[in-house]
Amino acid sequence: MVNVKETVGRLAADYVEDGMVVGLGTGSTAYWFVDEIGKRVQSGQLANIICVPTSRQTAQQAEQLGIPLVTLDEVAAIDVLVDGADETTTDFMGIKGGGGALLHEKIVADNARKIIWIVGEDKVVDTLGKFPLPVEIIQFGSWNLFRKFEAAGLRPSFRKKGPDSLFITDSGNYIIDLHLEEIPAPQQIAHDLIHTVGVVEHGLFLGYADVVLAGKEDGTVVRYEREQ
Repeated sequence: MVNVKETVGRLAADYVEDGMVVGLGTGSTAYWFVDEIGKRVQSGQLANIICVPTSRQTAQQAEQLGIPLVTLDEVAAIDVLVDGADETTTDFMGIKGGGGALLHEKIVADNARKIIWIVGEDKVVDTLGKFPLPVEIIQFGSWNLFRKFEAAGLRPSFRKKGPDSLFITDSGNYIIDLHLEEIPAPQQIAHDLIHTVGVVEHGLFLGYADVVLAGKEDGTVVRYEREQ
C-alpha cells in the first residue's frame, strides 16, 4: 500500500538545492520531507544547506538526522519552505495549524521566497472549513475570548493536550479551534480574527503557497503551480 505522505514528502526534497536556506515544516507529511533532507545531508548530496525549523518537534527530528539548523533571525531569507497543510484549494487558499505550530509556520512563511505545500489529495477541497480553523490566543482573558467566539456562532473549542490540560504552543499560547464547516469568505474571517484583541494569529494561510504537491493513493502526485 502506498504511503501517500511519504511519497509526496520525499518528492518535495527535489526542490532543494545545495547551498540553500531551507524552511522545515511541521506535521505528519512534513516529517517525511525532513527525513529525506536528512538522508541527502548524510549522503553529501546536500552538504551545504542550512535549515530553519518551524517547531521544536521538527527541530528535534532534524537534529537527530544531523541537519544543520539556524534560527530565523540568523538568515536574511529562506530560499524554499516545504510544509504541510490541513486543507487547501487549488487557488492556494489554505488552513494550517493542526499540529499547533501555525504562528511559527506563518512567520517562517513570511520570510520565504518559495513555498511548497505537500498534502494528500483528500486535503484538496473546493471550500475551506471542514477542518477546524485554529486560532492562537494569549492565555490572559482566554475564556472571555472563547465566549465572544461562541456568541458570534463560531463554534469554538479549546484544544486539549490531555483530558485535563490545554494544549500550549511553542510560544506559550492557547489554541481555540473554530468548527465552521465551511468558510465561503476566508479573507473576511481572516481580517476579523487578526483584528480581535487577544488573538495572536489564525490558521488561514491565504495566497502563501507557490506550489501544492498532492499525493494520490496510486502513488502519483498532482502539482498545482501558481502562475508567475
